[in-house]
Amino acid sequence: MAKNKDIKIICGNSNIPFAEDVCRNIGVRLGSTVVSTFSDGEIAVSLNETVRGSDVFIMQSTCTPINDHLLEMLIMVDACKRASASRVTCVMPYFGYARQDRKAKARDPISAKLVANLITSAGTDRVLTMDLHAAQIQGFFDIPVDNLLGSPLFVDYYHKKFENSDDTIIVSPDIGSVARARAFALKMGLGLAIIDKRREKANHSEVMNIIGSVEGKRVILYDDMVDTAGSLCEAANALVEIGGAKEIYACASHGVLSGSAIDRIGDSVIKEVVFTDTIPFPADKTSDKIKYISAAPLFAEAINRIYEEVSISTLFR
Repeated sequence: MAKNKDIKIICGNSNIPFAEDVCRNIGVRLGSTVVSTFSDGEIAVSLNETVRGSDVFIMQSTCTPINDHLLEMLIMVDACKRASASRVTCVMPYFGYARQDRKAKARDPISAKLVANLITSAGTDRVLTMDLHAAQIQGFFDIPVDNLLGSPLFVDYYHKKFENSDDTIIVSPDIGSVARARAFALKMGLGLAIIDKRREKANHSEVMNIIGSVEGKRVILYDDMVDTAGSLCEAANALVEIGGAKEIYACASHGVLSGSAIDRIGDSVIKEVVFTDTIPFPADKTSDKIKYISAAPLFAEAINRIYEEVSISTLFR
């Protein structure tokens, strides 16, 4: 790293092990910061080392508790800018509020745009994230956004897991994920089927139809995130009961896993669900069906390339 300015990587409280893993892959030390709260819950940030003239990368997934983690990141950006950092990049492995990217009905907010404005107004120079719920969110920012793809990680994983994939098919769990699932199927060299469902309200859905044949096949359900796992498990049941699929696997970049998600997965027909470690697994939960693969090497390479100011386009292949 032969540059005039130092690289500094710091993090909030959302996913410290992930930040440490990224630093190990880069070969740098995680910066010393203290993110604490006053007795009333007000967030306080202290940078315990100089960042003057440095290229600073703030690592923070805006996962549960999402509002605390978001505000931690914004305050850290402000602290770095006031301490004369040369450039501040927010590394958000998981971008919260991404599902609120449009007005679905009258008087709805577009919260993803609001959060983008907050991040930009805080003084952020660049954003690095992975698998935004909607790719157009990149356009909500007036600063550069790099949206990494988790699919290459899953392609490597499943090619090693299933030596013979002739009887395997990729399934999109809903119409909105078709483009993402089609790109994944193309990389895997497999066919694609689609679940057509109706969502009556948030976190509730009803499977209506299966577009394509899954009979007698091993299915890999592919999505960007799993929240309550209700839609995922309903889709898996329909693929077996209606479509006649023989095995169900699933993968998603972000394991939000709120509410009873882990129990639902455990009780479902799904044999295995694979996530990347952009969001930490709940410390008080266990599941034999849930597995994690590391996205740290991918983020480490992206951070290195941004710091060296070279292209990161090869990371999208």
